[in-house]
Amino acid sequence: MANYNRRDALKLTAAGAAILAGGSQFADAHCGACGPVGAKKAPVKVKPVKSAKISLQLYSVRRSCGGGKFDSVLEKVAKMGYQGVEFAGYHNYGGKAKELKKRLDDLGLVAAGTHIGARSFTDPKNIQKTIDFHKTIGCKYLCCPGDGAFCHPERSKKLADEFNKAAEALKKVGLACGYHNHSREMKVAAGEKTKSWFDLFAERTVQDVVLQQDVGWTVHAGADPVGYIRRYPGRFQIQHFKPALIKGKGTQPIIGQDSVPWKDVVVASYEVGAAEWFTIEQERYIKGKNDLECSELSLIGLKKIMSEIK
Repeated sequence: MANYNRRDALKLTAAGAAILAGGSQFADAHCGACGPVGAKKAPVKVKPVKSAKISLQLYSVRRSCGGGKFDSVLEKVAKMGYQGVEFAGYHNYGGKAKELKKRLDDLGLVAAGTHIGARSFTDPKNIQKTIDFHKTIGCKYLCCPGDGAFCHPERSKKLADEFNKAAEALKKVGLACGYHNHSREMKVAAGEKTKSWFDLFAERTVQDVVLQQDVGWTVHAGADPVGYIRRYPGRFQIQHFKPALIKGKGTQPIIGQDSVPWKDVVVASYEVGAAEWFTIEQERYIKGKNDLECSELSLIGLKKIMSEIK
């Protein structure tokens, strides 16, 4: 698996709002209904779905985006058959929401989601700018790709509280916020016997806060991605489908050739995850093939898996 890289920078969440103003390439809730951690929530009824759309996290093709090639990369991604994209920076479209929306429309792509720093939507000073930009490009899911407070014994509680408050505000305008995990969030939390930091966040946050599980990182952490989907039903609208290779299992870092039990993940996502988007994130590549080629191979692999599920 790749090292904890671009998301480290996003711990400096003040950078989250900068991207909306057109500067940076990468940018980065106490609720009575939640109750205390461990309190039993009311059962959640989730309507099963029969399919989900597929998008590409554009961090997958970051190597091809350099030198002003972002527009051409978007075109290539559309031609591969991806239905949407998830942003990890807006390149030449920072602060140009209308222009970006037109470009996506011209290519037949949807803004499935984005990765931005938590302060972009938890800070009252930033949230309106965040709403305006993402409403314009038609991007519903605003996900934080990592935050240093998430695995902190005390600060994690405040972070959950902030997400709850943001979720309430965003829901009013048809948007949602969520958190994306790496392997460390799936480790047993300090002071807990079995619960991970991800479990604690899920318990502390309301149903409207999206759990953007990165399936590859979950597997890399030695955890069960299917178990998480079934434990917190209705909260996995947009997941990361990242290929993961575990020693002794799989042959290539391509969906369908790796170590992830993808069929089980897809079935659980359909049955109880409220799946809308499966977002492929390609962080490892086959020797002799570039990032675009590997992203296309994973798309082919995922489509094959989905087609085999009745």
